[in-house]
Amino acid sequence: MAEASPSPLAGRSILITRASDQTESLVRELEARGAKPVLQPMISFHPPSDFGPLDKVLRDLRSFDWLLLTSANAVRALLERSRSLAVDVMNSFAAVRIAAVGPVTAEVARAAGLHVSHVSSKHQGMALAEEFAAELARKRILLPRSNLASSDLPDALSRLGAQVTQVIAYRTFAAEPEGEGQNQFSSGNLEAILFFSPSAVRNFLNWDEGKGGQVLRSISDLSRKTAVVAVGPVTATALREAGLRNIVQASNTTVPAVIEALESFFAAAPQT
Repeated sequence: MAEASPSPLAGRSILITRASDQTESLVRELEARGAKPVLQPMISFHPPSDFGPLDKVLRDLRSFDWLLLTSANAVRALLERSRSLAVDVMNSFAAVRIAAVGPVTAEVARAAGLHVSHVSSKHQGMALAEEFAAELARKRILLPRSNLASSDLPDALSRLGAQVTQVIAYRTFAAEPEGEGQNQFSSGNLEAILFFSPSAVRNFLNWDEGKGGQVLRSISDLSRKTAVVAVGPVTATALREAGLRNIVQASNTTVPAVIEALESFFAAAPQT
């Protein structure tokens, strides 16, 4: 019986610009294929500076028709604060209909026992307003978000006649490369860099600007053999606006989709 061919990822150095607690399954899959993942978060997440608005809506979920979950971070933030307030998650969240952006966010919510009735096919917040316009029009909507979230989705919902309550569920901050991650960025030996959000792209660009822009120039020069992976269309747009080309875009935000995008890129790349 012939042995299985090694994965195109075997021996590849792959840098992940996301927090380690959000990439455990991806790291396992990469390592199983012989890749060498390097973790270097470009963003970090923190609680709101004022819990008052979040606490108010969590105690009054029955006043809303819909809860829109645009990220797994928003789900985790809601659940953690609910437990701190001794809010009965199962009963309280059952009083509101829930829609999620993409399967990853929906999976995190369902794993916590929440009933998600709508999942957008596109992996971006605006898809909720576009795909479920009829259901969301003129409804009372709760939208928990990051402090850096775009106004596009609430603006679109308002145009539908919805009453939108936005609340900061968590805050996003820049994280600077350090240790092995910084060395990898500077070495030019990376074969793939994964970006999961526009915030991570912006923070990378700001950090690199302080270094004279050398890393971005290196990536741009090598992009035909280095996979610059965008997880999601909004992230891909941010990378293109930064001047990068030949971006590898994962079809969605799931681990299998990211692995498939990487393997397809390296399987097609000329051998050196």
